Amino acid sequence: MKQAIVLIFLLFGLRVFSQQVADNKYLPVVKKANQKEEIFVDEAHNNFHTVSNRFKPFATLLRRAGYTVKGFTNKFSDNSLKKIKTLVISNALASGSRPPFVTPTKSAFTNEEIKVIKKWVAKGGSLFLIADHMPFAGASEKLGAAFEFKFYDSFLLDKDRRGIFDFSKKNSMLAKHKITSNKSPYGKIKRVRTFTGQAFKIPNKAQSILKTNEKLIVYLPDTMWRFSSKTKRFKATNMSQGAVIKYKKGKVAVFGEAAMFTAQLAGRSQFKVGMNAEEASENYKFLLNLIYWLQSK
Repeated sequence: MKQAIVLIFLLFGLRVFSQQVADNKYLPVVKKANQKEEIFVDEAHNNFHTVSNRFKPFATLLRRAGYTVKGFTNKFSDNSLKKIKTLVISNALASGSRPPFVTPTKSAFTNEEIKVIKKWVAKGGSLFLIADHMPFAGASEKLGAAFEFKFYDSFLLDKDRRGIFDFSKKNSMLAKHKITSNKSPYGKIKRVRTFTGQAFKIPNKAQSILKTNEKLIVYLPDTMWRFSSKTKRFKATNMSQGAVIKYKKGKVAVFGEAAMFTAQLAGRSQFKVGMNAEEASENYKFLLNLIYWLQSK
C-alpha cells in the first residue's frame, strides 16, 4: 500500500511540475501601498517563474497594490544593479538545465555575480530569494551561503512523503514578526500554506518566519521526484522554510517554496496551487506584508 502511495506521489509531482500554468483569474481585492519603489524579478537565469509566465499572478497582485513590477533580464553586475532597490529571484537554474534533474546541481549564478549581489545588499539593496525543492535549492545554494543560509538540494516532506504544509500560530510554526502582526499594512496573518519545497538552516541573526520541526523530513534524492527506502533523509528540526535577515544596510528574505507566492493551475484537472487555493487565503496578504517589510527602512 505504501509503495502505491509513493508511486502516485511521484507521478503527481512529475505531471504537476510540467503542467503548471498561471491562474490569471485570481484577483483578490487589495488596498494601494504607500511604497513607490520598483520591484524587479530576475529572468536572466533560466528561471522557472517569470512575470510573464508562472509568476504573473505575483506581478499582477503587486501591481494592483500600487507597485511597479518589471522583469530583469541582465546578468548581475555593479552597473546592472546600480539603480535597483528590490530584486526578486525565484527558482533560478543554470543555463541549459533540463529534466531529468540529477545531483550534483550546477549553480545558477557565477561566483562574480554572487559577490556583486552580496555587495549590493550590503549597500542597501533588498533581496527576495526563493529557492524551491531540488533542483532549485541546489542551483541557489551558493547564493544562499553568501548570507550564511544553508540550503539542501532536497524536498521537505512529511512521513508519508507529502509536502503541503500549513504554518500557523496555532501549531507554533508561524513566528511573531512585523510581517505577521497587526501592525503590518495588510493585517495579522494567522496561517500560511506552502506547496512542497525545501527547508534550510538559518544564520543566528536571521529570524525564521516559517518554522519547521521534527515531524517534517528533509529528503535528499539523487534524481528529482525519485524516492526509495535508501533515499538519504533527516528530520527538519529547528530549520526553516522562510526567514528574513537585515544584512548591513540591506535586507534579505529567503523562502524555500515558490508556489505560495503565485497562483497556478496544475495537472489535467487544473486544480489550484498557490494563493488561489482555498486553504491559502492569507498567502496574498503575507506576500504584501513581506514586500512592505523589504522596502521599508
